[in-house]
Formats: sequence, structure tokens, C-alpha cells
Amino acid sequence: MTDAPKATLLFVDDEESILEVASEYFRAKGYHILTAGNGRIASEIIASQKIDCCFTDINMPEMDGLELAEHIRKVDNTIPVIIMTGYPSLENTIRTLKNGVVDFLIKPVNLNQLEICVQRVLRERQLFIKNIFLAKEVEGKQRIEQLNRELTYKVEELNTLNRIMTEFTTIGTSFDLFKHVVDLSTELTHADEACFYVINETIGRPVQVACSISGGNGNGKPAPLASGRTLGAGACARSSDLSQLILENCDDNKPLLIRENNNVAGLPEGIQSLMLVPLTIRDKVFGVLAVSVLRGDNRFSEKDLYYMSFMTNKAAYAVENIALYENIYENLFATLYAFVKAIEARDPYTEQHSNRVTRIAVELCRAMGGTPEEQDILNVAGQLHDIGKIGIRDDILLKPGRLTDEEFRIIKEHPVIGASIVERLGLWDREKNIIKCHHERFDGKGYPDGLAGKQIPMLARILSVADVYDAIASDRAYRKKMEEEKILHIMYSGSGTQFDPDVIETFRSLYEQGRLKEIIESTN
Repeated sequence: MTDAPKATLLFVDDEESILEVASEYFRAKGYHILTAGNGRIASEIIASQKIDCCFTDINMPEMDGLELAEHIRKVDNTIPVIIMTGYPSLENTIRTLKNGVVDFLIKPVNLNQLEICVQRVLRERQLFIKNIFLAKEVEGKQRIEQLNRELTYKVEELNTLNRIMTEFTTIGTSFDLFKHVVDLSTELTHADEACFYVINETIGRPVQVACSISGGNGNGKPAPLASGRTLGAGACARSSDLSQLILENCDDNKPLLIRENNNVAGLPEGIQSLMLVPLTIRDKVFGVLAVSVLRGDNRFSEKDLYYMSFMTNKAAYAVENIALYENIYENLFATLYAFVKAIEARDPYTEQHSNRVTRIAVELCRAMGGTPEEQDILNVAGQLHDIGKIGIRDDILLKPGRLTDEEFRIIKEHPVIGASIVERLGLWDREKNIIKCHHERFDGKGYPDGLAGKQIPMLARILSVADVYDAIASDRAYRKKMEEEKILHIMYSGSGTQFDPDVIETFRSLYEQGRLKEIIESTN
């Protein structure tokens, strides 16, 4: 065997002659030999050197062979131990087997037989070590697989939590928020039904404001959501008897998980599994999310309850933020609109001008395929497009005659002043740009920056058409409204120079339909 000459053998015996004979014989065979006069000395050698096989006598002073075998089994069970004794007995044989001894030789031992024993034992030791390594490798692979499963679970959990956090940052209204809560609940938990109830102390019962029914419309998607319905008459009919459970859950202010409906008091028979999760704002229950399994083998777990609790927690923050934002938005817009009213109060001829311009611009935008978002932007920018006139002196703003060059230069500052007022609020960047650009011309001869063509924001090009049309179709401080024929000549002849040709084409179509006249008459 190629590895045999490299092996280190330890011979332990209190007879020097045996140690000398064995050492001389096995060294000649290429083995590395260590010797010890008793078990204590042998244990010290084993502690400091690598041993491949140990031969030991039984009867020795200080520590006998059986005690040494036990010691070796505890510190390194890969070292094979072979007992050599001149006084064999059944008791000793049994004790050696208990201590993990691999062979039992009777003195005097034939050296050739001893070498054969060494070769066999070392070969078995290699197989034993290899099996240990294989077992550890298998154990390692199993551990890695387990860690991979745990890691995959954690990654999925983090992805779910991250999705919950990110999706609630882009919701604009309270109704959209509740709708998203119930839709996401049925998706994440594979529930059949999810409803959100607002707790109203005045009414004295939960009020259902949103509901999602998995597959409820026949296409596997959540069913349309109900709004403002009271419990018992809403879309989630199977949850109609949950009033008492919901109110009790509000009192406890803790998530409730009913994994299996085993005749639970207050739980309808048709609900197989249920979660009730309170949404708390400033330590007070604002509403309760009810998620139900109505059929099949799906049952909610603690993980599902954790996800729902995490979601309602984030939803609570979102509700507060939406309420705060809506309040701030409405207050700021009311303040800005008061500025517009102040301008109109200074100039009776421009009263309702902002309203008419806004309605015309939104109508043009809609006819040109503008999105609801773009229409909303125009709704704000149109109302505020002349807000910069608050900074123009009355003697210029209300002058009945023609403006001088210097006065015209001053009045041309109002788009920049208006954009600056809106910019300071930090809320309406797109609206700010439209306000600033609503006097730019398509041919680049407008103000304040001389932008041309597509350099001008599309919504500003639309607002420009609406603004000029209402200006010449209304009484002003310096003139009466123009005749209809002249109005149309100015508008149509300005196509490609003052105005975007596409917007003018849409304007022509709406005018011929009578829509623009209707807007002006209904706003006066």
C-alpha cells in the first residue's frame, strides 16, 4: 500500500524489549515509529503528534491500555487501537470492544502477522475517514440546501415587505389607498375575499369602504370595489355577520387570526379561515381589514398575519400623509386662488377670465387625447396663469389706453412673477413651467424666453390658444370684445406663427361644434 510507509505507529508497552523489536522491524519497513512506556506518556504523545495507529499492552503502570483506548476514542476516534496482551480473558475482550478497539492480539505476536494487521487496519482507517468526510460532505450539502431554502424564504419575505412599502408611496387619494389594501391582501394571501371597514362611532357599526373578491368577476381578477356601503349590504356578502367580531377586534386593538373555523363564536359558517387586522392612527383604531378564505384548502398562517399587519401599519402612515397633503394642497390652492380673485377684483373686465381659460384649455386637451393627469395639470395652471399680475401696478394693469413700450415691458413680467410665486411652494413644477410659457409664440417671438415650436411645453401651447381666444372674445379695460369674424381671423391666421397648428385645428373643430361658445356663456 503506497501510504503505509508514511504512516506513524505508536507502540505502548512497559517491556522495553518489545518496544525495541517492534521499532526496529517497522522502521526497516519505512514506518515512522513512536514508543511509550505507559498510557499516560502515550496520551501526551497523541496530544502533540499525528498518530495513524496505536498498539498497546493492557497491563501498564499509571494508565493501562484500556484506559488509553478510552482516552483515544474521546480525543480522536479515527485512530485505530490494537490491544496486545499475554493474558487474554473474556472480560478484557468485552471491555476492549466497548472502548472501540479494532483488534485483539495475543503475545507473543508474529511480526509478519503484525505487519499484515497494520496494513489492514490502516486500509480500514482510510475507508473510515473517507466515510466520515463523505458524511460531513452530505451533511454540509444538506446544511447548504437548508440555508438556501431559508435564504430564499427571507428574500421572498423582503421582496414582499419592500413591495408593500413602495406601492403605498405612490397612492394619491384615500379611496385609492383602501382599494389597494384589499387588492393586495387577496393577492399576497391567496384569499377569496378582503374588505376594509372604517369604524364610525356615530353610526355605531363598521362601514365597508372597499372590497376585493378574488375571481369575483369571472376573470381571476379582483372584483370591482364598493364604496361607502355599510356592513351587511356591501359587496362582501359572506362577511355580513362579522360586525360583532370586528367591533371586539377594535376593542382589543390586536390582529386576530382564526386559522380554522371550528365553530368559532361569531364567525359565519361559510368562512373557513379569517384574519382581522386593525388600522390604527395615533393609538386609535381607524378601520379594520377583514381577509377571508371561503372555499378550498388554503388556510392563513402567522406569516400572512404578519404581512397584513405590516401592510396596515404602512397604510396608516399613508392615510395620515394623504390627509395632511390634501389639506395642505387645498389650503395652498385656496390661497393662490384668492390672489387670482384679488386680480379680478382690481380689473372687472377680467372677472371669470381664469375660469373660462381653464375650461377651454381642458376641453382642448381632452379633444387632443390628453390624459386625465394632463387635464388636471391644466386645471391648476389655467386657474393660476395670470397670478403674476398681482405684481403689476394698477396704473398699468387697468390703463384704458394703449400701453407704452416701458409699460408693456413691465406687464410682460407677469409670467415670470407667476412662475416664481408657484415655484416657492415646491409643489407644481409642471404647472410653473406652463404659467411661465403661456405667452411664448410658436414662431419664437413670444416672451419671456423666446421659445419656439416644441421647445414650448405642449400644455402651454394649449393654454396660449385658450388665453388669447378668451382675451379677444371678452371686454377688456382698453377695448370692448371683438366681433366674431375678427376673432376667428386672428385665431386661424395665427396658426404656425403665434399658435401651434395642431391646437388651432382642434380649436376650429370645437368652435364649429359650438363647445367654446357654450363654455364662455356658462361661465359668464
